[in-house]
Amino acid sequence: MMSSTQAPIASSELANLWMAYQERTMILRITEHFLEHAEEEGKQLLQTLSNNATKNIETISNILHQEGAVIPNGFTESDVRKSVPRLFDFYYDIMYLHMMTKVEMNLYALFTGMSYRKDIKDFFISLTAEALALNGEATQFLLEKGILVRPPYVTMPQEVNFVKNQEYMGGLNWFSDKRVLNTVEVSLIHHAIETNLVGMKLMMGFAQVSTNKEVQAYFVDGMKLSKKIEVKLGEFLRDIYIEPPATHSGRATTSKTAPFSEKLMMYNTSLLTSFGLGSNALGGAFSLRSDLPATMAVLMKDIYDFAQSGGKIMIKNGWMEEPPQMEDRDQLTK
Repeated sequence: MMSSTQAPIASSELANLWMAYQERTMILRITEHFLEHAEEEGKQLLQTLSNNATKNIETISNILHQEGAVIPNGFTESDVRKSVPRLFDFYYDIMYLHMMTKVEMNLYALFTGMSYRKDIKDFFISLTAEALALNGEATQFLLEKGILVRPPYVTMPQEVNFVKNQEYMGGLNWFSDKRVLNTVEVSLIHHAIETNLVGMKLMMGFAQVSTNKEVQAYFVDGMKLSKKIEVKLGEFLRDIYIEPPATHSGRATTSKTAPFSEKLMMYNTSLLTSFGLGSNALGGAFSLRSDLPATMAVLMKDIYDFAQSGGKIMIKNGWMEEPPQMEDRDQLTK
């Protein structure tokens, strides 16, 4: 319970709790479908994810209740269908878990830095720790199964060097040689391709089972956008004779029966699109070879346009739950 001397939650803390409730309830619903069809070896990871989400949702609900705030709708049992054919196979459920815990690590670390009340900061620290732990377990699981592709190896540096020439930042001039990518740039490209491969397969599955033609077309666009990102960024690796990451596992089945509501599938896509925008911005910011940030900027525009289209579809169909609003002082003083 909140002590009598404890400060009320601030606007940023309310926003973060609201966003966490949306993400945690979505994860719980998706995990329900995965658990129904999971291979025995990966089932414990999915069960841990489900248990964590259930506990987190209860904590958020208790905090909001104590503060006199309404509990968001989020995603409920009506957003998942039981006893339908599996939508993905070959350990896609663990690949999805691996991808989403990456999103959560970033999201909840950000929320931790935006929280000021100790109990809420501690809560987001625990969410970050849970995501880190699960991501580590999923990484080892996928590596052992030969599903996850490690980033390329490199000869260890033997001396410290400093950049001495402005040409280090070149890349857009077709008539000059481009320097080889550095390890920071390769790591960001590898991460972006790996994430988009998992996202592309998610869009395939969602497109197959969507019954709303506009939504289905949107998922197909998402599929094509993920492929475009993989191809464009993969060219940077192929130019230095490195094959981009790929995996034989985790494909959509031939099922045409939706295990999830259109609302849930659209929200999941929106969340991953937001993460994609952030990842591309990070990739552009940490690269000094001018052609890579230029490519990232073009892809960011495509991702942003895709996100905007998705938002319009969600609003049109009444699927976008509105975050808590600040007081409208102009309206209140009329």
